[in-house]
Amino acid sequence: MISLDEKTIRASFVNASRKETSDLTFPAGFADLDWDRLDYLGWIDPKMAKRAYIVVPLPDGPVGIVLRQADAAPRSRAQCSWCQDVHLPNDVVLYSARRTGPAGRNGNTVGTLICSKFECSTNVRKLPPSAYIGFDREAARGQRIAVLRQRVTDFATGVVLGV
Repeated sequence: MISLDEKTIRASFVNASRKETSDLTFPAGFADLDWDRLDYLGWIDPKMAKRAYIVVPLPDGPVGIVLRQADAAPRSRAQCSWCQDVHLPNDVVLYSARRTGPAGRNGNTVGTLICSKFECSTNVRKLPPSAYIGFDREAARGQRIAVLRQRVTDFATGVVLGV
Protein backbone atom coordinates (compact mmCIF):
# COMPACT_ATOMS: atom_id res chain seq x y z
CA MET A 1 0.00 0.00 0.00
CA ILE A 2 1.25 3.50 -0.74
CA SER A 3 1.92 5.87 2.13
CA LEU A 4 -0.98 8.23 2.88
CA ASP A 5 -1.17 11.37 4.98
CA GLU A 6 -4.00 12.40 7.31
CA LYS A 7 -5.47 14.92 4.86
CA THR A 8 -5.66 12.35 2.03
CA ILE A 9 -7.25 9.79 4.33
CA ARG A 10 -9.90 12.24 5.59
CA ALA A 11 -10.76 13.17 2.00
CA SER A 12 -11.06 9.50 0.94
CA PHE A 13 -14.14 8.61 3.03
CA VAL A 14 -17.17 7.80 0.88
CA ASN A 15 -19.81 6.89 3.48
CA ALA A 16 -19.15 9.54 6.11
CA SER A 17 -20.38 13.06 6.75
CA ARG A 18 -18.01 16.01 7.02
CA LYS A 19 -18.57 15.96 10.76
CA GLU A 20 -17.60 12.28 10.98
CA THR A 21 -14.41 12.81 8.99
CA SER A 22 -13.44 15.88 11.00
CA ASP A 23 -14.01 13.96 14.27
CA LEU A 24 -11.98 10.99 13.04
CA THR A 25 -9.19 10.04 15.45
CA PHE A 26 -6.11 8.40 13.95
CA PRO A 27 -4.53 5.39 15.65
CA ALA A 28 -1.58 5.71 17.97
CA GLY A 29 1.62 5.18 16.00
CA PHE A 30 0.10 6.37 12.72
CA ALA A 31 3.32 8.16 11.76
CA ASP A 32 5.31 4.93 12.21
CA LEU A 33 3.17 2.61 10.06
CA ASP A 34 5.01 0.20 7.77
CA TRP A 35 2.94 0.89 4.63
CA ASP A 36 4.79 -1.78 2.62
CA ARG A 37 3.33 -4.49 4.86
CA LEU A 38 -0.29 -3.25 4.68
CA ASP A 39 -2.87 -4.32 2.14
CA TYR A 40 -5.37 -1.89 3.65
CA LEU A 41 -5.34 0.44 6.64
CA GLY A 42 -7.82 -0.39 9.39
CA TRP A 43 -8.25 0.84 12.95
CA ILE A 44 -10.74 1.28 15.76
CA ASP A 45 -11.57 4.82 16.78
CA PRO A 46 -9.91 5.32 20.20
CA LYS A 47 -12.75 7.63 21.28
CA MET A 48 -15.67 5.47 20.08
CA ALA A 49 -15.13 1.75 20.63
CA LYS A 50 -17.86 0.57 18.22
CA ARG A 51 -16.63 2.74 15.32
CA ALA A 52 -13.80 1.67 13.04
CA TYR A 53 -12.31 2.80 9.76
CA ILE A 54 -10.67 1.18 6.78
CA VAL A 55 -8.85 2.78 3.87
CA VAL A 56 -8.56 0.60 0.78
CA PRO A 57 -6.27 1.35 -2.16
CA LEU A 58 -8.34 1.17 -5.35
CA PRO A 59 -7.21 1.94 -8.91
CA ASP A 60 -8.90 5.37 -8.82
CA GLY A 61 -7.37 6.25 -5.43
CA PRO A 62 -7.86 5.35 -1.80
CA VAL A 63 -11.39 4.78 -0.50
CA GLY A 64 -12.14 5.28 3.19
CA ILE A 65 -15.08 3.52 4.80
CA VAL A 66 -16.61 4.03 8.24
CA LEU A 67 -17.51 0.73 9.92
CA ARG A 68 -19.70 -0.02 12.91
CA GLN A 69 -19.10 -3.05 15.09
CA ALA A 70 -22.16 -5.18 15.81
CA ASP A 71 -23.44 -5.17 19.37
CA ALA A 72 -23.64 -8.97 19.53
CA ALA A 73 -20.57 -11.18 19.29
CA PRO A 74 -20.54 -14.43 17.28
CA ARG A 75 -21.57 -17.38 19.46
CA SER A 76 -18.80 -19.61 18.18
CA ARG A 77 -15.28 -18.99 16.91
CA ALA A 78 -15.76 -17.17 13.61
CA GLN A 79 -13.33 -17.04 10.71
CA CYS A 80 -12.31 -13.72 9.18
CA SER A 81 -13.87 -13.31 5.74
CA TRP A 82 -10.83 -11.45 4.47
CA CYS A 83 -7.71 -13.30 5.61
CA GLN A 84 -9.40 -16.64 6.43
CA ASP A 85 -6.63 -17.43 8.90
CA VAL A 86 -7.41 -20.64 10.79
CA HIS A 87 -4.80 -19.93 13.48
CA LEU A 88 -6.14 -16.54 14.51
CA PRO A 89 -4.33 -14.80 17.37
CA ASN A 90 -7.33 -12.51 17.77
CA ASP A 91 -11.13 -12.37 17.77
CA VAL A 92 -13.33 -11.85 14.74
CA VAL A 93 -16.29 -9.48 14.85
CA LEU A 94 -19.06 -8.42 12.53
CA TYR A 95 -18.56 -4.95 11.06
CA SER A 96 -21.13 -3.19 8.92
CA ALA A 97 -20.78 -0.21 6.60
CA ARG A 98 -23.41 2.16 5.30
CA ARG A 99 -23.58 2.07 1.51
CA THR A 100 -23.06 5.23 -0.51
CA GLY A 101 -25.66 7.10 -2.54
CA PRO A 102 -29.41 6.49 -2.43
CA ALA A 103 -28.96 3.00 -0.96
CA GLY A 104 -27.08 4.42 2.02
CA ARG A 105 -29.61 7.19 2.52
CA ASN A 106 -32.29 4.46 2.67
CA GLY A 107 -30.33 2.77 5.47
CA ASN A 108 -28.81 -0.07 3.45
CA THR A 109 -25.63 -1.55 4.84
CA VAL A 110 -23.21 -4.33 4.03
CA GLY A 111 -21.49 -6.41 6.67
CA THR A 112 -18.61 -8.83 6.95
CA LEU A 113 -16.61 -10.72 9.57
CA ILE A 114 -13.19 -9.12 10.05
CA CYS A 115 -10.33 -9.58 12.50
CA SER A 116 -11.29 -7.37 15.44
CA LYS A 117 -8.11 -5.31 15.30
CA PHE A 118 -7.55 -5.52 11.53
CA GLU A 119 -4.55 -7.89 11.67
CA CYS A 120 -5.34 -9.45 8.28
CA SER A 121 -2.22 -8.05 6.58
CA THR A 122 -0.05 -9.61 9.30
CA ASN A 123 -1.95 -12.91 9.24
CA VAL A 124 -1.55 -13.51 5.50
CA ARG A 125 2.18 -12.76 5.64
CA LYS A 126 2.88 -15.60 8.06
CA LEU A 127 4.68 -18.44 6.32
CA PRO A 128 2.16 -21.31 6.12
CA PRO A 129 3.13 -24.80 7.28
CA SER A 130 4.36 -27.20 4.65
CA ALA A 131 1.37 -29.19 3.41
CA TYR A 132 3.41 -31.81 1.54
CA ILE A 133 6.91 -32.44 0.24
CA GLY A 134 7.72 -29.82 -2.38
CA PHE A 135 5.00 -27.41 -1.19
CA ASP A 136 5.98 -23.86 -2.18
CA ARG A 137 5.36 -21.94 1.03
CA GLU A 138 6.37 -18.57 -0.50
CA ALA A 139 3.93 -19.03 -3.38
CA ALA A 140 1.19 -19.94 -0.91
CA ARG A 141 1.92 -16.78 1.09
CA GLY A 142 1.83 -14.69 -2.10
CA GLN A 143 -1.52 -16.26 -3.02
CA ARG A 144 -2.97 -15.46 0.43
CA ILE A 145 -1.86 -11.82 0.06
CA ALA A 146 -3.45 -11.57 -3.40
CA VAL A 147 -6.72 -13.11 -2.16
CA LEU A 148 -6.86 -10.71 0.81
CA ARG A 149 -6.37 -7.72 -1.49
CA GLN A 150 -9.15 -8.96 -3.78
CA ARG A 151 -11.61 -9.52 -0.91
CA VAL A 152 -10.93 -6.08 0.58
CA THR A 153 -11.30 -4.49 -2.85
CA ASP A 154 -14.58 -6.33 -3.44
CA PHE A 155 -15.95 -5.14 -0.09
CA ALA A 156 -15.00 -1.51 -0.76
CA THR A 157 -16.44 -1.69 -4.26
CA GLY A 158 -19.68 -3.11 -2.85
CA VAL A 159 -19.97 -0.18 -0.43
CA VAL A 160 -19.25 2.39 -3.13
CA LEU A 161 -21.43 0.89 -5.87
CA GLY A 162 -24.17 -0.36 -3.59
CA VAL A 163 -23.94 -3.95 -4.90
